[in-house]
Amino acid sequence: MAKEECISQRNKTGDSSTLRNRKNIPTSLETCQTPFTSVSKDKISQTAGRSSEADSQSSNGSSAQLSTRRHDESPVKVLLLLVVGLSFSTRLYKITEPPHVCWDETHFGKMGSYYINRTFFFDVHPPLGKMLIGLAGYMTGYDGTFPFIKPGDKYEQHNYWGMRGFCAVLGSFLPIFAYLIVLELSRSHSAAFVTAILLIFDTGCITISQYILLDPILMFFIMAAVLSMVKFNQQRYRPFTASWWFWLVLTGVNLAGALGVKFVGLFVILLVGLNTIWDLWRLLGDLRLSLVDVAKHFLARVVGLILLPLFLYVTIFAVHFVVLNKSGPGDGFFSSAFQSRLLGNNLHNASMPEYLAYGSTITVKNLRIAGGYLHSHWHLYPEGVGSRQQQVTAYLHKDYNNLWLVHRQNDSNSQSGSSDLVRHGDIIRLEHKETTRNLHSHLHEAPLTKKHFQVTGYGINGTGDINDLWQLEVCGGKKGDLVKVLRSKVRFLHRATGCVLYSSGKTLPKWGWEQVEVTCSPYLKETPSSQWNIEDHINPKLPNISLSVLKPHFLEILLESHIVMIRGNSGLKPKDNEMNSKPWHWPINYQGLRFSGVNETEYRVYLLGNPVVWWVNLASLGLYLIMVAVASITIQRGFSLGPKRIEQSQVLMRGGGLLLLGWLLHYAPFYTMSRVLYYHHYFPAMLFSSMLTGITIDILLNSADLLLQPPYSDWVQRVGQMVLLLSVLYSFYLFHPLSYGMTGPLAHEPGSAMASLKWMDSWEF
Repeated sequence: MAKEECISQRNKTGDSSTLRNRKNIPTSLETCQTPFTSVSKDKISQTAGRSSEADSQSSNGSSAQLSTRRHDESPVKVLLLLVVGLSFSTRLYKITEPPHVCWDETHFGKMGSYYINRTFFFDVHPPLGKMLIGLAGYMTGYDGTFPFIKPGDKYEQHNYWGMRGFCAVLGSFLPIFAYLIVLELSRSHSAAFVTAILLIFDTGCITISQYILLDPILMFFIMAAVLSMVKFNQQRYRPFTASWWFWLVLTGVNLAGALGVKFVGLFVILLVGLNTIWDLWRLLGDLRLSLVDVAKHFLARVVGLILLPLFLYVTIFAVHFVVLNKSGPGDGFFSSAFQSRLLGNNLHNASMPEYLAYGSTITVKNLRIAGGYLHSHWHLYPEGVGSRQQQVTAYLHKDYNNLWLVHRQNDSNSQSGSSDLVRHGDIIRLEHKETTRNLHSHLHEAPLTKKHFQVTGYGINGTGDINDLWQLEVCGGKKGDLVKVLRSKVRFLHRATGCVLYSSGKTLPKWGWEQVEVTCSPYLKETPSSQWNIEDHINPKLPNISLSVLKPHFLEILLESHIVMIRGNSGLKPKDNEMNSKPWHWPINYQGLRFSGVNETEYRVYLLGNPVVWWVNLASLGLYLIMVAVASITIQRGFSLGPKRIEQSQVLMRGGGLLLLGWLLHYAPFYTMSRVLYYHHYFPAMLFSSMLTGITIDILLNSADLLLQPPYSDWVQRVGQMVLLLSVLYSFYLFHPLSYGMTGPLAHEPGSAMASLKWMDSWEF
């Protein structure tokens, strides 16, 4: 009967009064078509029919229901105001403490300064988060002059509070969004309030919201996207109305925001995408809709959830490139053509000799994105790594050690050499200007790429041996072709071994200063890793030409920046004295992250989740799976259930299923990542886990009437809620110094006030 009632309500779409009443349809009807259904509608209908006829009356829009709905609005407003007040007060409390740089404020505060100063830089994340941080600083009086050199540097008179406050305000919205999401999915004020309390009093969520970081900005957009999606799902009975379009467009805007802050915003895009696919599949099965109607729904979602976010995402980069128009520390990561558009770069509106000549001083840049400049320095390869000769690497920054002198094969005088032009097929020698050693290769294996040969610096004052000779080839050229600066793609073939100079892209260990490995590859296929171009070219004997013709188009810049970001992301390594972590550590709260301070005299802040919150979340994941299994078996076997149980099953499977999927999408992919991982990467998944906990605990306590009669079942429910809330509050009371700062002896030292709170040996506060 429930199924037929649901269909009958859908068939009344032409009646305007019915449309108005549908806003008041209770959960048992509204979730008839909610995505991620895990149970047969027929089974639910049969069970509901056997249990009670009351369920068939649940969608009649009666005045009694309207009265109840209006009555319920009052506690919603009170609870929401309480959530707002607690959330903002816990995040903004002591926002200026400590008055020095903490953890990754070193990076993101500095990048905010770069935007204010319009200085180009490189980062592995898309630009929106840093742009907003810079805007917040600018609007609150920060002038972009603080250097952000290292953690612990005092801010002194600089107005850093605006950037911290901006992040804290966005972080304050997370419990509010979670409250509204759970309220929409469960129609339970208690479930929504429990969720909000878990997040409000989580020390980890507080800490990560109070500093100049990307995480609160990212999580703001993720939660806003989920809330918009859930609100849009509730508009399914009012397609193409103003509110329907509003929530669809807002979902797309928030998806662009999430991806524009970090690439992990792709996970919430995938969540919304799966929800949309399910929704469209449901519409395709609605035989009352023509294929034209289905096509309209499909196109609306393409516009709102694909084209609009893509347009906004590209616009973010367009603004990024317009604002950052001055040369800065990120230049070396990008191609010569990219650098030519930056004010102050040596290639911007520059002039230099057009053709390479003997006697020139040059820099040689690999064409592999983030391949780096050919570089050497006085340090030698360590014992056991090939021949113990001078290191040759690829370096991503401009540096004096990138300069090389071009000589003929038999010219041993580093200071002489005619201005004769170098041609395709010439045999040359490259002498490192600073150390006077020649670019050299031999049959020793390379440090990391074992099938390649080692490249070194060899000889003294330009005097070496036959292994210093290289044949220069212009890619696609023929005998006698000249080598054009910047525009010619060239390769260097080693005469003695027949290999080709190659940038592997692999990062050397600390003995190689974590620069990029350069090898000589026996595989002669032309690839960007074996192709180079001449960038800087100094030769006073030759006339100069303008390089303004090299400026790239916007789409070329956009593509190159994404390749550089992706490669940079995959190559991230742990910072000194910093512990990275593994994904299995995160749900169990195994290890935190030191934000500030390392000894008893320093103001210490430690990122660690409230243990009660995190362990309840972990237990709730298992509890949820058990409850879903029990509910599914009960329905499948046709046991008699009342309308209350039917509604709870739907909330558990559909609303809970959506949140479980969100948790999995924001957590499981980290097991496949090769880059360095940190504890803070789990926080987006933790938001979904907390929302799932709110729904799971609420339904569990509401099920007490299966074992006990009222009022005892009501007492159990109230006592359970109070025990959970008091446990969270007491744990927050104990651990709040981790978020708001502490001094004195460390937890493992005698006399420490925190000693009794070191519940796990892996905690380092």
